[in-house]
Amino acid sequence: METQKIWNKFNDELYFFILKKTKNREHSNDIFQNTFLKIHENVSKLKEEEKARAWIFQIARNEIANYYTKEAIYVAQLTPNINESSEEYQPICCFDNFINDLPEIYKQVIALIYIKGQKQKNIATQLDISLENVKARVKRAKDILKNKLNTCCKYEFDKNGKLTGASNCAVCKAS
Repeated sequence: METQKIWNKFNDELYFFILKKTKNREHSNDIFQNTFLKIHENVSKLKEEEKARAWIFQIARNEIANYYTKEAIYVAQLTPNINESSEEYQPICCFDNFINDLPEIYKQVIALIYIKGQKQKNIATQLDISLENVKARVKRAKDILKNKLNTCCKYEFDKNGKLTGASNCAVCKAS
């Protein structure tokens, strides 16, 4: 099968598949381009034409994962240290205090994942606990943080799970 034939048959479907996964046109365009580059470079390895669709979509899934792995590395390197004083850093209400108030087992995994940018699998090995235990701790920590934000600061989560509202720390400061 030739790259042009694959392009003609799958380009729209593949692009919208990537867009649905990333929900970002700019990222989708980059991933789509990388996917077709890989398809073109490896099309000679495709032995059975009837398996072309599965093969193409697997390449796309791998490229999506690769793209976000690379992005996570850049974000982790660019994320400012919360402990350093900076005029640009504006804490969200009492969120830093909420994280510091977490029980140590939850605070530890939150710091390793979201501040240091480590993978859950690596954290499980590092802490000598199961991956399921790491995931459970993350979920519990998020639930605690969510409840504190709802109770104290009057933030709300919209239907997409995004934080909305403005801080109102009267309750936090009073306690």
